[in-house]
Amino acid sequence: MLSSTPTRTARGMQLTAATIVLGVAVAGAPQAASAVTTAPDAVWQQRASATYDAMQDSLYTGAAGHRLYRENTDTSTGNPYSFLWEYREATQAALDLQGIDGVGPAYANSAAARVAGFEQYHAVAPGGRAGYESSLPAPLGTGGDVYYDDNAVVGLSFVSQYQATKDPAVLDHARAAFDVAVRSWNTDGSLTCPGGSDWIDRPDNTTRAANVTGLTAQLAAHLYEETNDSSYLRWSTKLYDWNNRCLRQSAGLYQNSRADDGTVDPTLWTYNSGAMIGTATILYRATDDPKYLRQATAAARASLKYWTADDRLQQQPAVFNAFYLKDLLLLDSVQHDPSYRAAAEQWATATWRDNRDAATGLFHFQPSGGGDPDWDRPAATLDQAAMIQVFAALGWSSDRLGDVS
Repeated sequence: MLSSTPTRTARGMQLTAATIVLGVAVAGAPQAASAVTTAPDAVWQQRASATYDAMQDSLYTGAAGHRLYRENTDTSTGNPYSFLWEYREATQAALDLQGIDGVGPAYANSAAARVAGFEQYHAVAPGGRAGYESSLPAPLGTGGDVYYDDNAVVGLSFVSQYQATKDPAVLDHARAAFDVAVRSWNTDGSLTCPGGSDWIDRPDNTTRAANVTGLTAQLAAHLYEETNDSSYLRWSTKLYDWNNRCLRQSAGLYQNSRADDGTVDPTLWTYNSGAMIGTATILYRATDDPKYLRQATAAARASLKYWTADDRLQQQPAVFNAFYLKDLLLLDSVQHDPSYRAAAEQWATATWRDNRDAATGLFHFQPSGGGDPDWDRPAATLDQAAMIQVFAALGWSSDRLGDVS
């Protein structure tokens, strides 16, 4: 994944003393999630399904191609199969479709098959270091580096499938993915702002990145919630605190990375905002500590103000926006604020209108993965999967949003 370039119903109905501390009962403030289930507009399910069909028609390799995906619609150059990142996002698209009431069961087999397909990217390097590699290892490819952010989000997909199926074997896979991702923690105490998560499992890595740190924190928070294993809580808070201490620019905004020489890449990405909002939301659910809800809410409000100004959200890569907007919906399941869904719907509506080729059903963006359509650029799996995820999450009923991840 690029770094420097481009649960249950009860969860959503928590009402504790923390809500009083936060003042959410004050007129005009966000309210604790209601026990009343709100059915979303069916248009989002329809758009999610239509985009999924277009992605499968144009980018899925089928049984003859080992049930993988191409990177984009240009088959004249490049590898016959996508990187792990594209495969993971297409997998998450199927998982999010599985979560839509009524139509979800129709996607259960696809979701299970995509999740099982992760193992085609798994390898054990010399020395016994296992991980999901960026490119397919032998026999389908020549392998690639283990990117720790990739492994963290693969773990999040295993969590999604576990929430849907309660299959303990899937939870074991999530725990194993975490074990890979958490190897990223940098133990060199001589560095400026010691700690943080390395980007790549390679001796020459010099980057500690907000995305790896935040996404691994989010995975650990989920695993603590599901297993009650206190080691996951310790890791989640440790990772979360490092991002806040060493890369936080302001509420809800995180600089991209810190190099080992102390220099900082100040680039802001929506998914770094989202991972920290998501982590704080899950930590609040799992611990009932009101500080996490305060922090999640402050980060959501401030980041939303920033990202929706000056067309910034539209300029971000669609796949990064999928993380961010889904994490806002996750927070909404705990403490309702209509601005979260409104922002997601506004962006999704505009992107459907402006970036979709009606003839093919495929979305086109700039080489950055965001912005105005570049109709000459091949349609990318990453972009289609991002749009499916947002449309599908908007198609979930409100009592299920606690499982969005």
